Amino acid sequence: MGINNYPGPAEIAAIEAVCINVLQPLRNWYKRRIRIGCGYRSPALNAITPGAAADSQHKKGEAADIDTLNDNGKLFKYIKNNLPFDQLIWEFGDDENPDWIHVSYKIDRTNRFKVLKAYRDEYGLHYANVP
Repeated sequence: MGINNYPGPAEIAAIEAVCINVLQPLRNWYKRRIRIGCGYRSPALNAITPGAAADSQHKKGEAADIDTLNDNGKLFKYIKNNLPFDQLIWEFGDDENPDWIHVSYKIDRTNRFKVLKAYRDEYGLHYANVP
């Protein structure tokens, strides 16, 4: 689409922090491939991405959407109980497996450990807190 999606130095530092603190430790534990469906999104790309939040952490390089196709529930629980994160979102799916996992990590370490479940109903998109 001709959109510049190259991260700047601050975004690269944030991407590296997500990889070092969340994605690589998760991969080391899982011992299999984990697909990253979405990582950094430039503001221009984010603006045309369906369903993307205007304040998305993807724009800062702080977030990744990951998917294993069949073990997402297992990975979600592992991240929740063992790794640092800012937001961890069970993205749709069912009670056993989300369709994918959104995980973010803030480089400045003010991570909120916020756990959410995304769902849609006749009124739109919602997020519920997960204990």
